[in-house]
Amino acid sequence: MKILFITLFPGLIEDNFSHSILKRGREAGLIEVFSIDPRSFTKDRHRTVDDTPFGGGAGMVLKPEPFIAAIKKARETLPDAPVVMLSPDGQTFSQGKAVELAKNKGIIFVCGHYEGFDERIKAFADMSLSIGDYVLTGGELPALVISDAVCRLLPGVLGAFESTEAESFSDGLLEYPQYTRPAAMEEGEVPAVLLSGDHARISRWRRKESLRKTLENRPELLREVKLQQDDGKLLLEIIKEQMKAHG
Repeated sequence: MKILFITLFPGLIEDNFSHSILKRGREAGLIEVFSIDPRSFTKDRHRTVDDTPFGGGAGMVLKPEPFIAAIKKARETLPDAPVVMLSPDGQTFSQGKAVELAKNKGIIFVCGHYEGFDERIKAFADMSLSIGDYVLTGGELPALVISDAVCRLLPGVLGAFESTEAESFSDGLLEYPQYTRPAAMEEGEVPAVLLSGDHARISRWRRKESLRKTLENRPELLREVKLQQDDGKLLLEIIKEQMKAHG
C-alpha cells in the first residue's frame, strides 16, 4: 500500500509511521509513505497557502492554486489511487470504509487547515471523509486515523490476519471482553467458560457478550448488523438477564 499525504506538516506524518506496527509494516515493504507540501507549488517568497475569505468572516481559507497543483502531482505519482479529502462535511468514516479503502494499492489524503478549503479544491477529490462531529486543528490527525485503520487490514502488517477478524466492528458488533493471565486476582476472576477448553461454549459466550456490549453501549449498530441464526435467542437471554438484574 502506497499512501501519499498532501500536507503542510510532513513531519507529523513521518513521525506517526516511525513506531510500533506501522513502522514494522513499513520496514517490511508492506507500507510506503510519501508527503507533498503544497508550499512547494507557491510562487511568492512567503510561500503563501492561505488568504482571507471573500465576503468577509474570521479565519483564513486555503488557496486553490497550490493545493490543486499538489493533487495533480499526487495523481501523477499514484494514478490509480483515490483522492480522499478530510473535511467536516464528508461521509463519516467506518470500519466498512476502511475495508473498502484497503482494497486499493494506494491512497492520496488531502489534509486541510484553518477555515478549510477553497471550494474549487474539492472538485479534485474522489471522496470526502470525516472521523466525527467535532473540530480539529487540521486534517493530518484524521488522515492518520484512517490510514492506521486501513494499514492494519493489509495482509502481513499485523503478522496474523486472523487477529483482525474478531475485532470490534469487523462484523458490525463491538468485540467481546478479553482476558489473559492471571486467571484470578483481587480485582476479579476470568469467566470460567474461557478456562473450560470447550470451544463451542466459548464461541457462544463470546458471541453473546459481543451482542451484550453492543446492546448496552451502541444499540444503534444492531439495526445495521446481519444477525446470525441464534442471535435472537441470545439477545432474548440478555434482555431477561438485564430485567432480572434491575428487579
